Amino acid sequence: MTNKIAPSILSADIMNLERDVKMAENAGADLFHIDIMDGHFVPNMSFSPSVVEGMNRVTDKPLDVHLMIDNPEEYIKPVVEAGTDTVLVHAESTHHTYRSIQMIKQLGAKAGIVVNPGTALENVKELFPIIDQILVMTVNPGFGGQEFLPGMTKKIQRLDQLRQTSATNDFQIEVDGGINDETITKCADAGADIFVAGSYLFGSDDFEGRINKLKDLVED
Repeated sequence: MTNKIAPSILSADIMNLERDVKMAENAGADLFHIDIMDGHFVPNMSFSPSVVEGMNRVTDKPLDVHLMIDNPEEYIKPVVEAGTDTVLVHAESTHHTYRSIQMIKQLGAKAGIVVNPGTALENVKELFPIIDQILVMTVNPGFGGQEFLPGMTKKIQRLDQLRQTSATNDFQIEVDGGINDETITKCADAGADIFVAGSYLFGSDDFEGRINKLKDLVED
């Protein structure tokens, strides 16, 4: 399973988004991570399905849409129709996680579940056989630029162990929050496959150098 770097456009220059997307693409981004926030589930607001549609027009890279919203079922169809490849739904945002995953798959996209730092993996174990990804939040969701929560490496490790307990658990482990050249190695060693990086990449004058460094650190 090849490790992948996913720049988070939450940290990009929104007034020059196409420029930043092309820069990231040319630098070797494997996919793009798009946070949609409603100001209720998390204390911030960002983007909409129209941004997904715009991204789909300017890049051929897969789009990884993270729904940080209440009632995510209402946004699943719009974001899939806008061109997303993977839809990620928070376990804490709906009582109907199984139904949400089914909806995503029926619409032809890959489906993932997201767990906040305080959410136990046992709460989502029943979903393992039907998901394509599980995103472990390594910060409290809502804002970019936060520091990595060191206790999350043990959670990633436990998740990787659970993944190996059954042949039906064929999902990828994604991490999001505080990912940089120090924390990425810890996450990779614990078993993560996809690494979302925002301010570490877009906050640098040497985007290509930093993405190459991250790739070198997680090479199989």
